[in-house]
Order: sequence, then C-alpha cells, then structure tokens
Amino acid sequence: MSAAPREPVSLISFFLASIGRGVIAFATATGRLTLFTGPAVMRCFVPPFFLRIVLRQMIEIGYYSLPVVGLTALFTGMVLALQSYTGFVRFNAEGAIANVVVLSMTRELGPVLAGLMVAGRVGAAMAAELGTMRVTEQIDALTTLSTNPFKYLIAPRLTAGVLVLPPLVLLDDVIGVMGGWLIAIYKLGFSSGVYLQNTMNFIQFNDVFSGLVKAAVFGFIITLMGCYQGFHSKGGARGVGQATTNAVVSASILILVSDYVLTELFFAR
Repeated sequence: MSAAPREPVSLISFFLASIGRGVIAFATATGRLTLFTGPAVMRCFVPPFFLRIVLRQMIEIGYYSLPVVGLTALFTGMVLALQSYTGFVRFNAEGAIANVVVLSMTRELGPVLAGLMVAGRVGAAMAAELGTMRVTEQIDALTTLSTNPFKYLIAPRLTAGVLVLPPLVLLDDVIGVMGGWLIAIYKLGFSSGVYLQNTMNFIQFNDVFSGLVKAAVFGFIITLMGCYQGFHSKGGARGVGQATTNAVVSASILILVSDYVLTELFFAR
C-alpha cells in the first residue's frame, strides 16, 4: 500500500515560523547583552581602578581617532556651507548659512559622524583584540589567575569611551564650523566678522550640551559593542572576523537609533 503524499508546507506557516525564529534570536541576543552590560557597568564604579589602562584607552580612542574625525568634520562643514548657499540663494537668505552650519554640526552631524568614525576604527579594534584573547584562551587564563576580566578588560574601555568622546566631539564641532567659515569667506565672499557674529548669536548652550551628551552615549555604545562582540567571539580567526564586523554594524545601528531617541528627549515639544 503506497504512502499518502505529503502536504506542501504552507507559506503562511513558513512566514510565521521565520518571524518566530527572528523574535527568539533577537530576545536571546538582547538578554545576553543585558547580562553582559550589568556586570561591566558595575565594575566601572568598584575599586580597584586601573587608571593606567584607562589613560591608554583614552589615548587610543580619542587622540588616535582625531585625524579621521577632524578631516570628516572639516569637509562636512565645507559641504554644509556650499549646499546651504545653493539652497538659500534662491530665497535671498544667504545670511542663514552660518546658523545652519553651527546648528547642524553641534546638534547632529558632529556627534553622529564622530561616533560612526570611531565605531569603525575603535570598535573594530576592540572586538579584534578581545576576540583574539578569547580564542587563544587568554581571557580564561585571567580568570584562572583570579583576575576578573570585566574589571581588567571591559571596565577601563567603557570608562575611557564615555570620558573621551565628548571632548573629541567638541573639537569636531569647532573644526566643522571652521570648515563652513573657510568656504563662506574664501569662496562665497562673506564677511568674516559678520559670519562669526551670526554664529555666536544663533548658537545656544542646549545645542552644544545635547551634542556632548550624545557623544558620551555613543562612546558607551561603541566600547560596549566592541567588547561584547569580542568577548563572546568563537570559532578561531573566522569568529574574530565575524565579531569585528558585528561590532561595527551593531554600534552604527545603535548610534543612529539612540540619536533619534536623544533628539526626541532634548528637542521634542
């Protein structure tokens, strides 16, 4: 007696199963990240404090990121001035160029672009470093020697990221505004005194402060994702490479999401 033919898989069942797998994977990843974040943040406030490691990480994150962040800010300010002039000249509102440049740089473009640049440089480096330590069992060796890896490896990086990103973004804002000033003065023929006066009259404390708060949050996100992905990497060299990619992608996405949330908190009416 021949077996009954198998019924075809329903497309709706397959679709729902795919959604369910995605939700479960997201919940699992969120839970693992939460369990990682709690001890990591707690260790930042519990002695002993490895100040030398924190200082070294601040130099690595801030000082060595300054060239790429500075160039990004400079040309971003230049492009903002050119694009603003192209649009405002149609409405005889060229005087608003200084306002647009300083507002865009301090509120949004300065912290976001700096965060993305640092995520690509520092987040990837942290994930690769910790991932290599994981696959070569150096982290296990620290645990064997009664050294808490969260205290020695994770907490100094988180502390350095939160401390160094705000001054880096502040310098990024200055360079970006200078880029707009250079274009306005030497290409568009603006008066230097009038341009700077418009900039100073329009900017407010909340504009700069909101960008610095965003920078601190972005620094925490970048270092957290770099450490998390590297700490949980597995599978040898391939796993380290995957952790590096995941660190940059996840940090970039979280930066954009948190940027919207913080903008909503600061400027929503």
